Amino acid sequence: MTGDNQSLPTEFILTGFTDHPQLKPLLFVVFLTIYLITMVGNLGLVALIFTEHCLHTPMYIFLGNLALMDSCCSCAISPKMLENFFSKNRIISLYECMAQFYFLCFAEAADCFLLAAMAYDRYVAICNPLQYHAMMSKKLCIKMTIGAYIGGNMHSVIHVGFLFRLTFCSSHQINHFFCDVLPLLRLSCVDPYINELMILIFTGFIQIFTITIVIVSYLFILFIIFTMKSNKSRGKALSTCASHFFSVSIFYGSLIFMYIRPNSVKEEEKNKAVAVFYTIVIPFLNPFIYSLRNKEVINVMKKMMKIA
Repeated sequence: MTGDNQSLPTEFILTGFTDHPQLKPLLFVVFLTIYLITMVGNLGLVALIFTEHCLHTPMYIFLGNLALMDSCCSCAISPKMLENFFSKNRIISLYECMAQFYFLCFAEAADCFLLAAMAYDRYVAICNPLQYHAMMSKKLCIKMTIGAYIGGNMHSVIHVGFLFRLTFCSSHQINHFFCDVLPLLRLSCVDPYINELMILIFTGFIQIFTITIVIVSYLFILFIIFTMKSNKSRGKALSTCASHFFSVSIFYGSLIFMYIRPNSVKEEEKNKAVAVFYTIVIPFLNPFIYSLRNKEVINVMKKMMKIA
């Protein structure tokens, strides 16, 4: 680590969740179990959608890409976090830190666009079923997916690029379990106003744009659901939409709480708890919310298990 008081460091120290030795083994087992289930669930879903031709529809293409991004998010955060439970120094190099933040930022931004695309897809399927294939062609689906990846990549590159303009004071200790932008800004000796402005502009735009699409789509869907005459159909549609909207609400709510509202140093411990939701809990829950409640996916899994 460089000895200058104001410099670009070669290493940072991640404080993690706790220093209590009694809690570390328990937290390690809990987060390792979540990580393994997350990876198996999401990558299994990606493989299932890729191999089964009957699942090559817009809804499942978006779902497969969402699962891929959730795997990316989990891979960016969990391995280093698990290692640090038993590491004495908990050091992360500068380029490791920037790579971790890049992939997390990329995955979360792409998730926002994909969730908006999925909400629009459900709106077309439920509100305009006769025009579905014309309005949601595979060509449009691919364009929307590529757009999500381009948007996520641009968002990440901008923020990582602006981080390299900062110099850091003597303390290189990040009070978090991963390299996030806000704890890094608190270590800066340079005024991070431009970085904060970029976060507000780009994160605010992405969230407002995608949340608007999600909310408007679900409002139209709910209107159609409540006009259904069959109580069974209405109950089934409400159950599906409620589970999807619950996942979306936690995801967007935690992101808004972290990056849009004014932040305080006193709330760093609270921020760690909130960060667990969008980096660990949501990628863990999504395969269950979007797949195990889906009859087509369950039928394909049953068919594959019979063949095996």
